[in-house]
Amino acid sequence: MSKLFGGIEAGGTKFVCAVGTGPDDIRAETRFPTTTPEETIGRSIAFFQEQIKTHGDLAAIGIAAFGPLDPNPQSPTFGYITTTPKPGWANTDFAGAMNAVLGVPVGFDTDVNGAALGEWQWGAAQGLDTFIYLTIGTGIGGGAMVNGKMLHGLVHPEMGHITLPHNWQKDPYNGRCPYHGDCLEGMASGPAIEDRWQKKGQDLPSDHPAWELEAHYLALALRSFICTLSPQRIIMGGGVMEQPQLFPLVRQKTLDYLNGYVQSPAILQGIDSYIVPPGLGNRAGVLGAIALGQQAVH
Repeated sequence: MSKLFGGIEAGGTKFVCAVGTGPDDIRAETRFPTTTPEETIGRSIAFFQEQIKTHGDLAAIGIAAFGPLDPNPQSPTFGYITTTPKPGWANTDFAGAMNAVLGVPVGFDTDVNGAALGEWQWGAAQGLDTFIYLTIGTGIGGGAMVNGKMLHGLVHPEMGHITLPHNWQKDPYNGRCPYHGDCLEGMASGPAIEDRWQKKGQDLPSDHPAWELEAHYLALALRSFICTLSPQRIIMGGGVMEQPQLFPLVRQKTLDYLNGYVQSPAILQGIDSYIVPPGLGNRAGVLGAIALGQQAVH
């Protein structure tokens, strides 16, 4: 009988908790809004305690969380959400709180690194050793695997906060990132679309100029990521990417902006299978959290 794992996809808006071993074996799942750390972490613990009674002990729990956070197991603040702008959550010892009550190993990483790991294990990144997972939604974040290992370094990648060329005459919008104004997240996240056009993205028609502009900023970012990390594939998830017209626009603009510089058949002839949606769909986050739990005991 295979070991059971818990996973928490800890988003700024909602938490998804699950118990299982992978995509084909989820024994229980729940979701609830992200409120205070005490209440939200408390509800997560209560869910796992209930599932342990029903299904038996868990081998480990993985947490894939919004950040910034500390993913370094050697650090005194490992498992903390650190300088997040989310009210009440700065300097929260998330992993420690789970471990203190449940007494199992805890894997801890960013939501996007978690989703990337899930995609590598079961989704669109199987068989690769260097790739990027991006989420384009309420915020923009990127996780990366490089040479078979999740990328951390100093802390963890913050791909949503790179600077983009900004033509102020064509697009006078200031951007909405509280730290950097017109960074990638400030210009291309879901809230930025709504702020700029005074309508939510899902309420804009598919031929609205919003989508050309969105694809422009995303493709500028992809050009930078391709030139920096040389990923074998780029996986793009999140609510904004659920617009079917976006993928073809982003692919074409990425080709245009690379301008033939990166000479790889994967890009020049295979762009449709190079920039792709998640193989796990919107379950990449919670399944990635289970994968983080599995890594915590390996």
